Amino acid sequence: MTAPLILPDDAYNRELVAHVHPPGRVNPTPAGRYQLVVLGGGTAGLVSAMGAAALGAKVALVERHLLGGDCLNTGCVPSKALIAAARAVADARRLGAFGARATVEVDFPAVMERLRRLRAEIAPHDGVERLTGAGVDVFLGDARFVSRDAVEVGGARLMFSRAVIATGARAASLPVPGLAEAAAYTNETIFNLTELPTSLVVIGAGPIGCELAQSFARLGSTVTIVSLDDQVMPREDADAAAVVAVALVEDGVALRLGAKLLRVDRAGGTATVVFERAGVEERVSAAGVLVAVGRAPNVEGLGLDVAGVAVDRAGVVVDDFLRTANPHIFAAGDVCSPLKFTHAADAMARIVIQNALFPGRARVSRLVVPWCTYTEPEVAHVGLTEADARKQGVPCLSLTLPLHDVDRAVLEGDTRGFARLNVHPGTGRVLGATLVGRNAGDMIGPAVLAMTAGISASTLARTIAPYPTQGEIWKRLGDAWQRTRFTARVEAIVRLWLRWMR
Repeated sequence: MTAPLILPDDAYNRELVAHVHPPGRVNPTPAGRYQLVVLGGGTAGLVSAMGAAALGAKVALVERHLLGGDCLNTGCVPSKALIAAARAVADARRLGAFGARATVEVDFPAVMERLRRLRAEIAPHDGVERLTGAGVDVFLGDARFVSRDAVEVGGARLMFSRAVIATGARAASLPVPGLAEAAAYTNETIFNLTELPTSLVVIGAGPIGCELAQSFARLGSTVTIVSLDDQVMPREDADAAAVVAVALVEDGVALRLGAKLLRVDRAGGTATVVFERAGVEERVSAAGVLVAVGRAPNVEGLGLDVAGVAVDRAGVVVDDFLRTANPHIFAAGDVCSPLKFTHAADAMARIVIQNALFPGRARVSRLVVPWCTYTEPEVAHVGLTEADARKQGVPCLSLTLPLHDVDRAVLEGDTRGFARLNVHPGTGRVLGATLVGRNAGDMIGPAVLAMTAGISASTLARTIAPYPTQGEIWKRLGDAWQRTRFTARVEAIVRLWLRWMR
C-alpha cells in the first residue's frame, strides 16, 4: 500500500510518516489464528493491541492510514501545539499587567513548523517499530471482514478468536449548499497550513470550534464563529460557557450564535457564509472556512454485515461490556462511543482486553470520564451537572466558588472562572464537578478521583493542598459542604457545649 503524503511535504512530515506508515514496508505473513485482531491504529486500537500483547496474546493490528489515529495526526497533538503557541502570544501581549513590556510579532510558518516537529517527535510512541517490538503483527492496508471470524487485508486472511473494531471517527460534514465547493477546512486539514489565513469563519461552537477560533484569532486572523446553538460549548453549564464566550470576544472572535446556515458562496479567494438569525439574513466573508460540527464514526467498507455486527447512526452498536452483536467481536473508541475523547478510548480499550481475552465483566457504564475544552480559560467537567441530576431525579446540592476568591488566581492575574462541586445533600457523595479557569484540565483530577473512589466532599475538606495553589479550591468547596451540615440544631448543641465548658 502506498504511504500517504502528508502536506506540507517537509522533513518533519516525512519523519512522521516513516514512523506511522513506513513507505515500502511489506506486511508480515499471517501467523495462524490470532487471539485478537484489532482494526484501527488510533488510541483504542493501540492500547488494545499493546495491552493484549503484553499479556502474551497473539495479536494483529490493521491500519489503513496513519498509526496514532486522530489524536496524534489531526487532533490532540497538533491542536495543543497550536494552542500553546497562541497562548504564549496572548501572555506576551498582557505583560503590561505585570509591569513589563514586549513587542509581539507572530511568525505563523514557524508556529506550524514547531507543530510538525513536535508531532514527529511524539510519533514513535505510536509507530510500527514500537508495536512490532511489543510482539504485535502490524498490517498496513484496508481491512474487511470476510466471515464472522476472519479479516482480509492486502490479500492476506487473518483468522481470529476475538476482534476489536477501533476504526475511530472523522470530521462530520453538513448538507449546506456550496460548502463542499468552498474547500472548507476540518481538523484533518487545518494543520497543513503554512500561511496564516487573514480571516476565518468557523462553523460550530463546540470544543474544536472554540479552541481553534481562539487560537487563530490570537495568532492574527480575523475570526467569526457561526453556530446553530445559542451558546458556545452547548454541553456545558450556561455560566461556564458564558465565561468562555467573553474570553473569545476579548480575543477578537465575533460570535454569530443561533444561526441557521443557508449556503456558502465562493468568489475568487473569498468564501461567504450566508445564514439567518431571528428571521434576518446575514453573511460573513472570509479567506477560509473551518467546519467543526462534530465527528462521524468510520464504519463504511469494513464488511460489518458479513461479520454480524450491527451499526446505527451513532456507529457500531455495543452493549455495556463493549460486545457487538457478534459476541466474538468488540468495539472501542470513537467508532462506538458518544464520548469521543482519547482518554475515553484508552479506558474502553482496557475494558475490551478484560472482557475479550478473559471472563471479564467490566462495564463501560462504570467509567468516570472527565473532559476538558482547551480554550483559555479551560473548561473541565466530570459527572452530573445540576440540570442532569434534576432530570434523573437525583438529589443534588451545587456549591460554587469563584476564582477571584482563590489567592493564587489573584496573584497570577487571571481570576476568570469558578469551581463547582455537585454533591448528594444527604451523604456528601460527589456527583459531578465543573472547573473553569487556566489549567482546569490539570486541576479536575481530585474531583474525578472522588467520584471514582466514592470519596465524599468531607474528605476533600480534610485534604491539605499547598498554599498558595489553585488546587486548594477543592478543599474550599469541601469546607462549603461541611458548612451546609451546620444546621440550626447542630449550632444550638455546639453553643450548649461551649457554655458548659466555661
